[in-house]
Parts: sequence; structure tokens; C-alpha cells
Amino acid sequence: MGFIKALIIIVLIYYAFKIAMRYLFPVLIYKVAKKAEQNFQQRQQEYNQYNGSQSNQESQTYTDTSSQGGRVPRSTKVVGEYVDFEEIDKK
Repeated sequence: MGFIKALIIIVLIYYAFKIAMRYLFPVLIYKVAKKAEQNFQQRQQEYNQYNGSQSNQESQTYTDTSSQGGRVPRSTKVVGEYVDFEEIDKK
């Protein structure tokens, strides 16, 4: 008799959990997504505030280079040597 009682309790707990998750899981996912969205927006605002003064300086630099006749400054940094590879025929 005790075995049947325990089995019925386990089955009832299983179905109660299954029904609860059907309704609670979407709510939990919605709250997690909202929190992630708020976190993303906050970080985006912090990034924009931090880089706001730098973007104004970059736009001024861009307008200054465009007044030089449309020439774009090129990098003079030497990266490395050019190596020419040849194909080797395997026989």
C-alpha cells in the first residue's frame, strides 16, 4: 500500500511541475530577456557617453583631411617582407 501511495505522489508532483513550467517558464524567459535588454542599453549608453568627445574630434579630423584636395593619408608603417611562394610538383 505504501508503494502505491508513493508512486501516486511522484506522478502528481511530476504533473504539477509540468503544468507549472508550462506557465512559469515563458514568464521567466521574458524577465531574463528584459534584463539582458536593459543591461545592453545601459552599456550602449555608457559607451556612447565615453566615446562622445572622441567622435567629435574624429569628425573634425575628417573635415580637415577633406580640405586637402580629397587626399587620404596612407600609413607608412612597414609590415614585413613580401615572400613569393612557388608551387612544387610532387612526383
